[in-house]
Amino acid sequence: MSVGLFIPCYVNAVFPQVGVAAYKLLTFLGQDVVCPEGQTCCGQPMANAGFEDGAVQAAQHFESLFAGCDYVVGPSASCVAFVRGHYGDLLARGGREHFCAAEGRVYDICEYLHDVVRPESLPSIFPHKVSLQNSCHGVRLLHLSSPSERNVPYYNKLRDLLSLVRGCEVVEPERRDECCGFGGMFAVEEHAVSGRMGRDKVRRHMATGAEYITGADSSCLMHQNGIIAREKWPIKTIHIVEILAAGL
Repeated sequence: MSVGLFIPCYVNAVFPQVGVAAYKLLTFLGQDVVCPEGQTCCGQPMANAGFEDGAVQAAQHFESLFAGCDYVVGPSASCVAFVRGHYGDLLARGGREHFCAAEGRVYDICEYLHDVVRPESLPSIFPHKVSLQNSCHGVRLLHLSSPSERNVPYYNKLRDLLSLVRGCEVVEPERRDECCGFGGMFAVEEHAVSGRMGRDKVRRHMATGAEYITGADSSCLMHQNGIIAREKWPIKTIHIVEILAAGL
């Protein structure tokens, strides 16, 4: 079974260490990982901004790159949710079939590890207190954790994975799955509201006493990290795969 490692454009450009950690983690766990060259944006920004023709071309390119893979796995819940939820319609417009829409093909890396690989242990060590950033796409589209607005039993796949890391203390903020305010185009068009939501969110993370904010979306972490840097607040951000791969 081959696993195509999908590296979103902003991870490649801004957080390459997240892609490296994802590769290390998957290969350590025995996965046959390939990382196709020539990857570009998945098309989500274009589609969200109304430029669907550009998104169709991005989707076609993505499909060509990953056509030979049994799974496609990426360290970004929002990008994975876009591929899984919208490529079918986009590619139908371009007259092409959509292999990535097949059930069980495209995964966020945390979802893939938790539901498919199911590791019982990791040699990772991260002796720090971390507060979970439960991103909107991860919670409500990929079901990485239970949404607080529904009367369902609590679960959190990120917390389950972090329980395998020695020394890692996991907490969650008040309003644990409230949006941090990023939201892609929303952060550009409604920057004042986005900034206020982000500051409120970071304050709630800091109230837990955590040293780090961690989650499955570098975009949400990037938004909060900008606020932290501007306000000079005593907390850091780190993608969950960097913690899971710590010490490998």
